[in-house]
Amino acid sequence: MPDTKPPLEPRLRAYLQSVSVREPPLYRRLREETSHLPEHHMQLAPEQGQFLALLVELLGARRILEIGTFTGYSALWMAGALPEDGRLVCCDIRREWTDIAARYWDEAGLSDRIELRLAPALDTLDTLLCEGAGGFDLAFIDADKGNYVNYYRRCLRLVRRGGVVCLDNTLWGGRVADPDDHGPDTEALRAFNALAHEDPAVSLSLIPLGDGLTLARRR
Repeated sequence: MPDTKPPLEPRLRAYLQSVSVREPPLYRRLREETSHLPEHHMQLAPEQGQFLALLVELLGARRILEIGTFTGYSALWMAGALPEDGRLVCCDIRREWTDIAARYWDEAGLSDRIELRLAPALDTLDTLLCEGAGGFDLAFIDADKGNYVNYYRRCLRLVRRGGVVCLDNTLWGGRVADPDDHGPDTEALRAFNALAHEDPAVSLSLIPLGDGLTLARRR
């Protein structure tokens, strides 16, 4: 997530959180610990985490795939909404971040629902495809923007029909709408947004939650 102003002005966002977000104290502690890291701008907003948990419940999800786990905040929300026999596969490459995540997953009693694969996500996704490990109910992508198209295409093959691929940062702090911004991440997100918009394989909505959240339901 870029270090930019959120879509809602601060007073309205604070009100939204006060009447909507029900963040457990453990989740808040993780978010606060993450706020002290140099990469804190990558942290998911609490209203986004709660939305993902609701999406898990609405889908009746039992199998979830996450690309980009960071310190595990979004994984807490999603795994916490799974049934006891549900499973979340998390993909990341930075052990110093995922070690923080593991501490909180343990404390929340959710470690048995979460499988961490510490490797480049494209390698993990290709391995899952080779293993025939499809049938995921939900895939959440919040990783390097240059690979969004690649992640999307693979995840669309891994989720079941009626499953959802969800991608964060697709408004990119407004940069995607700035004709003068040609940064590589901005261009990569524009390419993804254009691809998803024209993809007949999905039903699509980009909602202005957090930094932009795209939902693509596989038809």
